Amino acid sequence: MLDITAEDRAELEVTTAAATLALRGPTTDAATYDVRLTAGEHARLRWLPQPLISAAGSNLRQTYTVELAATSRFVLREEPLLGRADEEPGHLVSRILVHRAGRPLLDQHNAYGAPQPGWDGPAVLHGHRAVGQLLVVDPRLDHRQDPVLLGEGTKDGCAVLAPLAGGPALLATAIAPTTSTLRELLDEAHAHALAR
Repeated sequence: MLDITAEDRAELEVTTAAATLALRGPTTDAATYDVRLTAGEHARLRWLPQPLISAAGSNLRQTYTVELAATSRFVLREEPLLGRADEEPGHLVSRILVHRAGRPLLDQHNAYGAPQPGWDGPAVLHGHRAVGQLLVVDPRLDHRQDPVLLGEGTKDGCAVLAPLAGGPALLATAIAPTTSTLRELLDEAHAHALAR
């Protein structure tokens, strides 16, 4: 478990040196990767790790638990890659739970790979293996915003940037054929969010 706190008025950016690789374990039981992120009043916290690769046979449950003060600014980027080159992915379950000023802002649950039904179908990933999310929470995003579609379409990947109902926040969700295309889409979503 990682526990990271940006105290009041602090600025903190956290990343990783390389991608994280989830591999098959000695049993079929799920491994866990829990991250707790906290940002105090007027703090700025950016969680920007490199991609998580879900290799064949792996079984991982990843949870982000985020506590934000009303005046804090926060960015979270999540970039799972489902399988290495020419292999099926393992089973990956990811949950993002965010509270802002003590109230729920986001509780999202995603699951990929067997035995999850329909995860690779046209209504979910449409054959793509790079998926990702970018969450931006900022008190300056306090005006009404409409969802925006980014990217050329489903073949080359696309992203949707949409406001969250519970506060000044935008969530981008993206799918792409490669991690580089995914990163471009999430970077575009981030620039679009900050330009509003």
